[in-house]
Amino acid sequence: MVERLTALDASFLYLEEPGTPMHVGAVLVLECPSGGLDHEALIELVRSRLPLVPRYRQKVLEVPGHLANPAWVDDPDFDVSYHVRRSALPRPGSQEQLLDLVARLTARPLDRSRPLWEMYLVEGLAGDRTAVVTKTHPALVDGLGAIDIGQVILDPDPDAALAPVVDPWLPRRPPGPVALVWEAVEDYLQRPSAVLDTARTAVGDVRATAARWAGVAGGVVAALARTAVSPAPVSPLNAPIGRQRRVAVARVALEDLRVVRKAHGGTVNDVLLTSVTGALREWLLSRGEPVVGSTSVRALVPVSVRGEEDGAPGEVRSFLVDLPVGEPNPRVRLARVSFAMRGLAPSGQSVGADTLSALSGFAPPTLHALGARAASGLSRRLFNLVVTNVPGPQVPLYAGGARMVEVFPVVPLVRGQGLSIGLTSYDGTVYFGLNADRDSVSDVDALADLIEAEVAFLVESAG
Repeated sequence: MVERLTALDASFLYLEEPGTPMHVGAVLVLECPSGGLDHEALIELVRSRLPLVPRYRQKVLEVPGHLANPAWVDDPDFDVSYHVRRSALPRPGSQEQLLDLVARLTARPLDRSRPLWEMYLVEGLAGDRTAVVTKTHPALVDGLGAIDIGQVILDPDPDAALAPVVDPWLPRRPPGPVALVWEAVEDYLQRPSAVLDTARTAVGDVRATAARWAGVAGGVVAALARTAVSPAPVSPLNAPIGRQRRVAVARVALEDLRVVRKAHGGTVNDVLLTSVTGALREWLLSRGEPVVGSTSVRALVPVSVRGEEDGAPGEVRSFLVDLPVGEPNPRVRLARVSFAMRGLAPSGQSVGADTLSALSGFAPPTLHALGARAASGLSRRLFNLVVTNVPGPQVPLYAGGARMVEVFPVVPLVRGQGLSIGLTSYDGTVYFGLNADRDSVSDVDALADLIEAEVAFLVESAG
């Protein structure tokens, strides 16, 4: 029996459009040792770690007539060198050139006929650095215990040896069309409800299936009911988007955020949201948008919470929070954001990890896989933008002996959403990755600069 995609994972494929690819990206900037991390070394590193992520050697096979959800099958023509590619910038490559390349790679959909991931080694960066750009489809990361290819190539030890591949991988022969149809019929005989499930998914009936996907449907139903009464504010962030992207980045010191938190209260996450709020305020004003005291921007904010014992990510909670961009005082903005975040959980507006997976495709192992196609028809009513915040390791990590000095997430856009912001803390710094539609949010680099300026102002106000 083949292993089928879940209804949620199948929806990622059915509802994906060429103009809004769903893959989650990451940019790992590496400081290379003598000799450097070349393309061949990266291929060998990935090949040695592939047994830890068997799904990355499987592709999606459609069932004739869409009689059942697609199946995961081994790719008999799997070639790691196809997925691990090589690119270069004219030396010395600047950050702007790297981000322009990342934007082009982000806009390009993954090949559905092969395993749904890609990795690029980008050479030629200034300062003897290289970058690794990853693209992973959220359908690959289909459970709370799954891991991503970007995770398995990183080690806390710079001298970590490559894991020997004891047994060569031998792909299983994919089933033919007749076998796929026959297994679909057997599934229907065993689970008659699967007919209705598959039919609903195939026609893209998002509203009819969203509650079923959630498992604990109350979170989704309550969220939709609330936003129906109080829809997301009208914002230039919500507009028809094209196929091209712009990517910008920002960096702030984690210790600066702690200084602000200690002086003004709240949490580090509250300070980060406040910096985004202040930057959005200045950005709207710079574009001539009307900003009054009551103006707000609604953000869908998933937060990865660390476990108390082992420090690992314990659970993921998400909030629909109205960011007070109309408030001119940064300290008051921080107080309002902190109050809003404290008040959301008891009022029932928090959405648990399982519910969030159904609503917007947030895959905790990838930790930035948000903006899934399952919510594309509702995103304009639910929220104006997505802001993901993922606490990462505070110790250096290495890929093939090359130290990772920076890491920027690239969160996908959904239809009608012009901007998404991903945050990752790593080794004492919080890194912002801003993914934007090239036309509707063409000045995203200015917004990134405003985030850094807002944090600097908050630190100054903290004395």
